[in-house]
Amino acid sequence: MLVHSRRARVCVWAAFLVVFLPVFALPFLVIVAASFATGWSGALPSGPTLGHYRDAVRGDALDALVTSLLTAAAASALALALGTWAALSAHALRGRARRAMDLLFMLPVAVPSVVVGLSLLVAFSRPPVLLNGTRAIVVLAHTVLVTAFAYRSVTAAVTRLDPAYEQAAASLGASPPYVLWRVRLPLLLPSLSAAAGLCFALSMGELSATMMLYPPDWLPLPVKVFAATDRGALFSGAALAVVLMVTTLLALSAVARIRTKATYR
Repeated sequence: MLVHSRRARVCVWAAFLVVFLPVFALPFLVIVAASFATGWSGALPSGPTLGHYRDAVRGDALDALVTSLLTAAAASALALALGTWAALSAHALRGRARRAMDLLFMLPVAVPSVVVGLSLLVAFSRPPVLLNGTRAIVVLAHTVLVTAFAYRSVTAAVTRLDPAYEQAAASLGASPPYVLWRVRLPLLLPSLSAAAGLCFALSMGELSATMMLYPPDWLPLPVKVFAATDRGALFSGAALAVVLMVTTLLALSAVARIRTKATYR
């Protein structure tokens, strides 16, 4: 810590706890407490039960969780591939061409996600590319929304790469595809895994565009959480939200292990 005085450190930690607990930690604790309750008429919840969690891991709720996992996995994989390709391509560009590439891939972040959903709904509601009412349009929407984060993460990593490695490989007769596959991408692996985790987490929680596009047979868990709370089933919705949060954290923990090994390499 940059603060060396003991009294100053105590003040910094106290200020951190005062800000962190009510703004960040307390809302999550309230959701967790509500997920075990059947009523909440006083200061604390009442009627502790595990019934909400039993319902959250079976039937339609389990199907919605699997749908969210499949959608997030597909969207993050596509976003990572597109973002990496775009970042490597943009690194070779200069001037207006590079700025245009940045603008193109960062545009979905600059507009509300509901606008992205509406644009995809209008664009792909008629032949020759008819995706409205299919699972593919949900995956496409998530990919569009999270590709910008993959692009920005990989772009930052590419600019920090030491060109000496690539130059050494090229001087030994390595072809450009070989240099890309055996030199650049392994050096980028920590950033790629971090970008994949970020894209996965964002996709797992995406709601606005999904609400406009999802078909009846492809219901992600955030939509089910919204539907439960909208009809007044707050405690069931809280349990679904906790399941969504824990599943996302477990997936991010697995990605973090991959990133740690990649960094060690």
